[in-house]
Amino acid sequence: MVEHDSHSLDTIFHALGDTTRRQMLGELAAGERTVGELAEPHAMSLAAASKHIKVLEAAGLIRRDVRGRTHVCSLDPVPLMNADQWLGIYRRFWSDRLDTLESLLREAPSLPPENPSPGKKENDDDHHADQ
Repeated sequence: MVEHDSHSLDTIFHALGDTTRRQMLGELAAGERTVGELAEPHAMSLAAASKHIKVLEAAGLIRRDVRGRTHVCSLDPVPLMNADQWLGIYRRFWSDRLDTLESLLREAPSLPPENPSPGKKENDDDHHADQ
């Protein structure tokens, strides 16, 4: 089993627990963005965006490079890979369970077709259509 630093995973999942931060990471997956570019789609101030970015930085999910007065952010995928490895344990768990269910369903005898509703004869609809 893969050993994971519990504090690191806590910090990563905390950062990923916010919609705005997940969307920012999605933007960064496409390439570098300034703090202003990350703030813009969310109609938030640079100060509010900076708070989200600090949480992402603390989790190690992004790097911030200061170029003059401009702060440029980029994605660091390594912590996401660590979180994915941890989630992989549960992915295998559910995959195994679903494989077992599929096997059981394939081995189960076929059920007979459903009977028509009680009191309704098979040709009732045809009889009424002729009238």
